[in-house]
Amino acid sequence: MTDKQPPVYEIYAIRYATREARRSSHFIGGDPHDGPMPMDYYMWVIKGDGRAIVVDAGFTEDVARKRERTFLRCPVDTLALLDVDPDQVADVILTHLHYDHVGNFHRFPAAQFHLQEAEMHYATGRYMRYPRLSHAFEVEDVCGMVRLNYESRVRFYGGSAELAPGIHLHAAGGHSAGLQFVTVNTRRGVVVLASDVSHFYENMASYRPFTTAFHIGEMLEGFDKLQAAAPSPDHIIPGHDPLVMQRYPAPNPACEGIIVRLDADPH
Repeated sequence: MTDKQPPVYEIYAIRYATREARRSSHFIGGDPHDGPMPMDYYMWVIKGDGRAIVVDAGFTEDVARKRERTFLRCPVDTLALLDVDPDQVADVILTHLHYDHVGNFHRFPAAQFHLQEAEMHYATGRYMRYPRLSHAFEVEDVCGMVRLNYESRVRFYGGSAELAPGIHLHAAGGHSAGLQFVTVNTRRGVVVLASDVSHFYENMASYRPFTTAFHIGEMLEGFDKLQAAAPSPDHIIPGHDPLVMQRYPAPNPACEGIIVRLDADPH
């Protein structure tokens, strides 16, 4: 008798915004070779086994204007390029509740949201009195998730868990108290959607965490967790690196420069 093999999924990254930045803003302690280092913003989609799961919900054009981000396109509207109807999406994984990962939650009216319980405690707890930590949250997003919890639409986790066969959630913490990343079984093996466990390839490669930090020790351990979960470094997808768009192919010509396919082999 053999074990049943998990489904094989496709994974897509939608690039919906960007901002100009410098290397010194992306590494705790700065960088001795300071220079331009832009940051991209992504929403991810997992397709297969008769379902489409969205990972994170991006931010709105209003928030982009408020935070001086360059808004390229609405990530929820862009789902149409992948034949995904947001009204029909049943599951949205929220890696954490920072403004750029939860802002369009209201565009998924049928979804159950999957969140580490520690993140809700953090976003509504005593640490939010400190602007150095609360600046990464939009209070209306947090209140919106509290309301959805009262509607029984938030499923909480107290650590790592299986969401579906071949799709697992992994608690990491560090950047935010309840940060999680996602592993997905694909045609090229397990792909790790790191989200903000590592913003850039260089954060995890050099073991220099990003500057927005709740617990630096957990951020360093998060790099270890990513590597332990991945067959190779090429199977880890950082959360904000423009190199992702260069390393992976568009699924079709209409998606060029907008969407890349992460279950394909990188260039």
